[in-house]
Amino acid sequence: MEQIELQRAIEAILFAAGERVEIAQLSAVLQTDAKEIVSATNALADELAFNRRGIRILRLENGYQMVSSGEMADYITQALETRKPPKLSSSQLETLTIIAYYQPATKAMVEQLRGVDSSYSIGALLNKKLIEDAGRLNVPGRPIQYRTTANFLRTFSLSSLEELPPIEKVNLGEPEEIEEPVDPDQMTLEEVQASQQESI
Repeated sequence: MEQIELQRAIEAILFAAGERVEIAQLSAVLQTDAKEIVSATNALADELAFNRRGIRILRLENGYQMVSSGEMADYITQALETRKPPKLSSSQLETLTIIAYYQPATKAMVEQLRGVDSSYSIGALLNKKLIEDAGRLNVPGRPIQYRTTANFLRTFSLSSLEELPPIEKVNLGEPEEIEEPVDPDQMTLEEVQASQQESI
């Protein structure tokens, strides 16, 4: 497929999708090598930005999304009569920061760093689609882990998590292993004697 035809196809797919489309998916649909997809999409994104068009193409980790230009935000808001999304409270911002840097992070980890209950903040961030369920941690209780979403990257104008400013992380350590209770009937004579010595 020629470069111009490839760009037209990518433009149409991204416009129709309305959300991020993975590079691998574009490659499979257009039967083109991933490197060519990246090259064609980057060239298209540069052209849109250079000509100051009303739309832009953003790279979001391993995919692309078509979005409106930030310069057109006021017009779009007036035309669609939409309101700006509510700002994040300080507690929500703290929670989001911890999840962004320590992901996948559990509620307990967030609360350990913040020192307060974070149920409401996590719920609010889930509703705003800034974080999502990332499976369960393989420890007793199997707590839910959370990670940031593509919407988080868009909201903060990041292409990937690598663009987050560096911070000095707190070492939280590994989850402690729970020792199984010992059955006295299964203990050897030496273990029984050692146990009795310790209790004296």
